Amino acid sequence: MNDKNPLPDAAPMDTVPSTSSPGYAKAHPVTRAFDAFASTVTRWAGSPVAFGLAVISVVVWLVSGPFFHFSEGWQLVINTGTTIITFLMVFLIQQSANKDSVAVHLKLNELLASHKHASNKLIGIEDATEEDLRKLAAAYLQLAEERESEGAATHEDGAAAAEIARRLAKAQARNASRRGSDERVEAE
Repeated sequence: MNDKNPLPDAAPMDTVPSTSSPGYAKAHPVTRAFDAFASTVTRWAGSPVAFGLAVISVVVWLVSGPFFHFSEGWQLVINTGTTIITFLMVFLIQQSANKDSVAVHLKLNELLASHKHASNKLIGIEDATEEDLRKLAAAYLQLAEERESEGAATHEDGAAAAEIARRLAKAQARNASRRGSDERVEAE
């Protein structure tokens, strides 16, 4: 590329997603059960029936207010109930979101891998650090500006994109080796 490129040269990127992700985790019985439970509850919680039950619960709570003289205990019931439900739903929804995210990434990876003009160097980019992603975005913006000023055809961008991805991969490998050496030093 040129001297303005924020990405240094480095080795190829490891594009295999983490085995701790839902799509690649070993099928432990507890993991399978939690995944099935989270999927079922998430689907049900997003249904009109669940919304209707929530509205009915709030209406019943409101109507019961005069019977309890709008006491602190009456208010505590709705506050505690909604807090507990919200707290638990965060984990269930996050599990489903993680699973959906892995599925979307796999579908995008398939599209990248199947298109002959696409650079497959970005497969697995979701595991990059935020700093690396910002550098990559800056490099693509720079590439777009260069291509626009050169008036180059868009089909030539594949080689440039591959070069950007290769440089990002080298930077990631260098960061990973630095983190590994830092962890070894802390362990000693």
